[in-house]
Amino acid sequence: MKAQFTLARSLVAARTWPILTDLTVGAFCLALFLAMLHMATYWLASPVPAVTISHSMRAVPIYAFYSVVRIAIAYLLSLIFAISYGYIAVYNPRIEAWMIAVLDILQSIPVLSFLPGVMLAMMALVPNHQLGIEMGSILLIFTGQVWNMAFSFYSSLKSIPREMVEASRIYRYSAWQRFWQLEMPSAAIGLIWNSIVSVAGGWFFLITCEMFPLGERNFRLPGLGSYLQTAASANPVDLHALLSGLAVLILIIVAADQLVWRPLIAWSDKFKFEQVESTTHVTSPILSLLQRPSVFTRLPARAWGELEEHIYHRLSRTRACLTVQPVDDTTDKAGLLLPIFFGAFAGLMIFWGASRAMLLIHGVSWADIRQLFLGAGATFLRVNVTLIIAALWTIPAGVAIGLNPKLARILQPITQVVASVPATALFPVLMLALIRLGGGLGIGSIVLMLLGTQWYILFNVIAGAMAIPSDLKEAATVYRFTRWQRWTRLILPGIFPYLVTGMITASGGAWNASIIAEYYHIGDRTLLTLGLGAQISAATDTGRFSILLLATVLMAIMVITMNRLVWRRLYRLAETRYKLES
Repeated sequence: MKAQFTLARSLVAARTWPILTDLTVGAFCLALFLAMLHMATYWLASPVPAVTISHSMRAVPIYAFYSVVRIAIAYLLSLIFAISYGYIAVYNPRIEAWMIAVLDILQSIPVLSFLPGVMLAMMALVPNHQLGIEMGSILLIFTGQVWNMAFSFYSSLKSIPREMVEASRIYRYSAWQRFWQLEMPSAAIGLIWNSIVSVAGGWFFLITCEMFPLGERNFRLPGLGSYLQTAASANPVDLHALLSGLAVLILIIVAADQLVWRPLIAWSDKFKFEQVESTTHVTSPILSLLQRPSVFTRLPARAWGELEEHIYHRLSRTRACLTVQPVDDTTDKAGLLLPIFFGAFAGLMIFWGASRAMLLIHGVSWADIRQLFLGAGATFLRVNVTLIIAALWTIPAGVAIGLNPKLARILQPITQVVASVPATALFPVLMLALIRLGGGLGIGSIVLMLLGTQWYILFNVIAGAMAIPSDLKEAATVYRFTRWQRWTRLILPGIFPYLVTGMITASGGAWNASIIAEYYHIGDRTLLTLGLGAQISAATDTGRFSILLLATVLMAIMVITMNRLVWRRLYRLAETRYKLES
């Protein structure tokens, strides 16, 4: 009887879980539909540039909802852009160098420098609805998220093992098959970890993107960023509202970690390139629940399977699948037409931009220019100090988390949550403490830049350590590598491409973070220190667009110079010497 009872109980559980899963997914779809209706009603309403922000706790849920929607849309746009841009750059050698140079330039431009053009363009595009202002805010968040994802996808495609590319050519994969069965799996681990950092970057710049001045106008959108900023700017500081908003933000981040990122990390573990299957795997209860057979999993899987089979059958008759392409065939299929088009377009844009810039900067004094160079030197020192401090702890910590499954189960969720908490939300509390201790932005700016950029390195190192094949780790154990040999011959070469990507994006992120780290409003005070970021923020506040332009150009030149002299050479080294080959 006991055995029968146990069997019956297990059968009830087996039948109940799919029902619960179906109900949960159905409720989620209904909630998503209602949320879309609410957002459509709000976006199509008349534009309200400056919304009055309530500090009541009742208003926090709707503010959090608005911010989550902006972050999510910006992330989807970033993902589409990163994959498209990286793919085009890799498979068009004639314009690859130019596209990466453009990516370097765009990464070096701070969010506030995009602000005037983006907001004015979106408001002119949709003048009679709130949608125009919302699109501007979303695109500003997009500029704080996208660049490291684009670099990650590009680096992953360049690092695909040669024998895998040869196999895809021998089996006559179409571009569609190669993308879904080789390129996306190869890029999945790095792309997911960089997505975590990108969303954290979106939260970092949320305050700037929801509440900002533009000339003589002030923009203030309903959202968690505006809620935190108005609480910090109140006189006296509304500490209760500040801590309440921060608590809600942490709850959102924890929920996103458990419901989104951890299942994705567990799912991507199967894409590790290894010849011996690892004995340890990342697990996720949510992923296990979603993988249980149910109506919402069987029907889409069956429909997608039939559609995929139809697509592959049609592609198998194309010319590309009937001939074997040489693996070293790097001929640009577009010929000279695409480079000529891009060259002509870039030339016209440069000419137009240079003529407008000369008119805009007319009248800037030499004293202003001297101050810009002094600020650039100060910010350059802070950025490099931040990178050194970040690398000293993130490399060993990231390797430990990526190689030790037991440690990863404990620390991986914690690091994801801590990294996703925006430093700008913690900064008011940090600044209040520094003010009471008699300090200022001299130390606080480095701390904030560190809080905002160290995660780029950490998560890329974790992704690199997790991607090291198990057979190489077992070989190091069999040959009894010492700790020094393991680090110099296995770990550092294995994580090197990921580390370079993390350092490049961390460097750009540190320059970007300087606009907040060196200039901050708290209560009725404005705290600032000497730096290029402070000058960009002050120019945005006062509407001095000539100084804003010069400071942005100077920052871009410094970032590009560092990329060309240091990071780009390391990138080439990662693509050649430290590329995983059989």
